[in-house]
Amino acid sequence: MQIEPGKNIYFLSDFHLGVPDYEGSLVREKKVIAFLESIRHTAAAIFVVGDMFDFWYEYKTVVPKGYTRLLGLLASLTDSGIPVHFFIGNHDMWMSGYFEKELNIPVYREPKIFEWNGKSFFIGHGDGLGPGDHKYKMLKKLFRSSTCQWLFGLLHPDIGVGIANYFSRRSRIKTMKSDKQFYGEEREWLIVFCKKTLTQQHYDYFIFGHRHYPLDFSLANNSRYINLGDWIRDFTYAVFDGTDMQLKKWES
Repeated sequence: MQIEPGKNIYFLSDFHLGVPDYEGSLVREKKVIAFLESIRHTAAAIFVVGDMFDFWYEYKTVVPKGYTRLLGLLASLTDSGIPVHFFIGNHDMWMSGYFEKELNIPVYREPKIFEWNGKSFFIGHGDGLGPGDHKYKMLKKLFRSSTCQWLFGLLHPDIGVGIANYFSRRSRIKTMKSDKQFYGEEREWLIVFCKKTLTQQHYDYFIFGHRHYPLDFSLANNSRYINLGDWIRDFTYAVFDGTDMQLKKWES
């Protein structure tokens, strides 16, 4: 695929809308909206790489309350012909057709390969990749099973969403400090994953979220790993102009 001159591909992730509370979440939601509005006329495509919400579950006829400003804008973008792509994260993995039907946004459950202007992109949320973290990988497999989702759906939304929000917020609070450290090339599991992948197949860019640490890391053979940071503290995003990728900070 070729990017039209003057157009860009935008990548952002980890809004975690819903935390720490309604008021704080709304402030961040409005920042995300302002950013998306600012790129409307230059966007060839927009990628949201997971954890848009701190928790999301689609019952048969019910979705979580709130987020109407953002969801409405996403619908407006796709209605105007701007492709928006969404990768599920570990906080909003329980999606079952709402985005595809109501917003015309494809939802990806695994990393996916794209190519623009001769450059290859390996894109995914990033959770569960690389070595270690066996406990999380086991829980991820359990939570993503159809049986687990069906059982959760038996709970009344007020109960199910309340329980999920409680544990989701505890998880986010627990990792807030550790997210802001760089652990070194050999201990950053997404760097380790990228290096191993490059021994089998070359990609120009690896684009991940999840880590909550804005990072542009040079790998072998002119490959780069970009971590998108978050929209809780960093308000960072990446932009590809058809030639090069840059990691930037949104200053509203």
